[in-house]
Amino acid sequence: MEFITHTWHWSVAGFLIAAIMLTLNYFGKVFGMSSNLRSLCSMTGVGKKVPFFDWDWKSQRWNLAVVLGAMLGGYVAVHFLSDASNVALNPKTIEQLAAMGIDAPNGKLLPDALFGNQIFESPKMILILLGGGLLIGFGSRYAGGCTSGHAIAGMSNLQIPSLKAVIGFFVGGLIMAHFILPLLF
Repeated sequence: MEFITHTWHWSVAGFLIAAIMLTLNYFGKVFGMSSNLRSLCSMTGVGKKVPFFDWDWKSQRWNLAVVLGAMLGGYVAVHFLSDASNVALNPKTIEQLAAMGIDAPNGKLLPDALFGNQIFESPKMILILLGGGLLIGFGSRYAGGCTSGHAIAGMSNLQIPSLKAVIGFFVGGLIMAHFILPLLF
């Protein structure tokens, strides 16, 4: 069943994000996804062995609902509210990706070379996934939050540390895309 045959306009998503941020600010809550991993680890009792996870996770139960909502919303958006055929890439970008062995979307949201099931058959790709996950985990811990927390919540509250973190995220992403990714493929 398909409800909408085109992607939503950016202003709709922007308005919804702003409305959620205003609501969270009104209730004194701080948005962020990486803090949920801390909550999940704390729930398992690992805080008895690792002091970082020894905290009152129950005070953040509301944030776990945000994760479930993001997962449900992502599923609904991909399966019912979007059409990937309107994903348009610059022909030069398609050539550069092809030179690295990465297929063009061709009506998909993500290329199979990076997000298909075959990546789990390649030891190189598994190492890249594990290494990237460790770097993202370390980076979000070191920065005191993830990209969504700093870029959406921190910057909407005019926090200078969030501005610095977002600049770092973007510089790191540019370095990765232009210098490191071509070396990996």
